[in-house]
Amino acid sequence: MENNFVEGLHTYNFYNTTTNSWLTVVPERGGIITELGFAGKELLYLNKDTLYNKDKNVRGGIPILFPISGQLTNGEYTWNDQVYPMSNHGFARNLVWSVLDTNEQHSSITLQLSSNEETRKSFPFDFDVTFTYILKENELVIEQQYRNTSNAPMPIAAGFHPYFKSDIKVFPMATDATKLYDYNDGLVKPYNGMVDLEAKKEAVVLLDAQQNKVEFDSITLTYGQEFRYVMLWTEQENDFVCVEPWMSLTDEFNKKNDLLYIEPGETLNTVFSIAIKST
Repeated sequence: MENNFVEGLHTYNFYNTTTNSWLTVVPERGGIITELGFAGKELLYLNKDTLYNKDKNVRGGIPILFPISGQLTNGEYTWNDQVYPMSNHGFARNLVWSVLDTNEQHSSITLQLSSNEETRKSFPFDFDVTFTYILKENELVIEQQYRNTSNAPMPIAAGFHPYFKSDIKVFPMATDATKLYDYNDGLVKPYNGMVDLEAKKEAVVLLDAQQNKVEFDSITLTYGQEFRYVMLWTEQENDFVCVEPWMSLTDEFNKKNDLLYIEPGETLNTVFSIAIKST
C-alpha cells in the first residue's frame, strides 16, 4: 500500500503484484474509488480534471451516493413540514471521509462519514456511514454499514455510480429483469437482454429484477437485496457506461413510496462487489 499526496489530495494505492491488480481511493473527494484494475486492465473511466478541481463533481471512478441517488424536484424535499435542500446524488460524494483503518496484508481500507452541522442542513438525521473496500484477486468487495444514531427512523436511498470504460453504447446484459423504465420518453418497456444507450441523453433503469446481480462484458456486479434497481447511463461523447445499483429511484425523498428506513440505533449492513471472470 502507498499513501501519496497528489495535487493536494491524499491517495491510497493498493497493488497486488501477483495478480497485477490495483485499487486507488481518495477519501477527501467523497471516499471515491478512482482506479480499479484486474489482470493488468483498468476498469474505470476517470476525468482527472474533475478529480483535482474541488469545485466540480468527479466525473468517473465509483462515486458514493448518499443519502439519495438521483435528483430531487427543484433540488429540495419536505420532511416533517420542513423543506430541505439537497444536491443531486446527495452530499457524501462531496465531503471528506475519515480513514479509520488500512490493512496492507488484506488490501483493504475502511472509511467513515458522520453527520455534522453541515449535513443536518439538508438531512435532519445523525448517522455514521462506514465503508470497507477490499481488493481480492478478481474482485472488489465494498462492505457497507449505515448506522442511524438519531432518535427517529432514518430514510435512505443510497447507491453507487460506477463509470466503466467503454466506447460501446449497445451491449448485452444478463439479468432476470423483464422491464425497464426509459427516462428519455417516460415509458416502461420490455427488457430483451440488450442495453441500448445509443443517442440517449437520460438514463434507463431495470425495474423488476429478483436476482441481486447483473453481468456484462466480463464484469459481474453483485449487491445486497437493498439495491432494488440498476440505473444505466452514458454520455455519447465520452467512453464510459455507468451501471449503478440504487436502493430507490430518483426523487424518492419527495414521493416517499419506496424508501428504506433504519430504526434508531440500528445499522443496515450490506455489500456491493465488482468481479471479473478469471482466465
